[in-house]
Amino acid sequence: MTLSFASQALIDAGRWIDQRGWCPATGGNFSMRLGDDRALVTASGRHKGYLTDEDFLQVNLAGEAITPGKPSAETLVHTALYRLSPQIGAVLHTHSVASTVLSRLTPGDHLPLEGFEMQKSLQGNLTHEATVCLPIFDNTQDMQILAEQIEQRWRARPLQWGLLVRGHGLYAWGQTIDEARRHLEGLEFLFACEMEMRRLGGRG
Repeated sequence: MTLSFASQALIDAGRWIDQRGWCPATGGNFSMRLGDDRALVTASGRHKGYLTDEDFLQVNLAGEAITPGKPSAETLVHTALYRLSPQIGAVLHTHSVASTVLSRLTPGDHLPLEGFEMQKSLQGNLTHEATVCLPIFDNTQDMQILAEQIEQRWRARPLQWGLLVRGHGLYAWGQTIDEARRHLEGLEFLFACEMEMRRLGGRG
């Protein structure tokens, strides 16, 4: 993965995500794996709809900056995911209304989704008849704790496609940036459907 390709791919993703209102203000952060031991991440406090090449830095998989810049504290979640699976090539963390609200409305440690054709947008899921369970983690300002909790749950059963942080937002990932974008878009559609079902009395 070349640095220039990764930077442009994340810039393009940021503009696309911003147009959909999934990452308001300076919230969220994006990353791509550059190799076995490093990743490119968005710097702290940057609006994701207006990213430039200057808004990225490289970190090792411990989340430490190896080029100038200040990584977001949430970088620790990105690098934990890269350590857990060599198949993950990109991570997109967003703050949409649907993901934020739905994560608060849902008790327990996972969000079940079933009966929607769009479930087939998620890698390996071939039917609407399956139940997709997206893990939910309680929010914390200590990203090291959150990263450790993700690792613990992953060791018990590898996570797929993404995860929710309660009252915070979504982390979606994929083997490539295109797959991460597809998972993000598919999950956001599913969240919107689930929210509408609940509003109309069809869930909960």
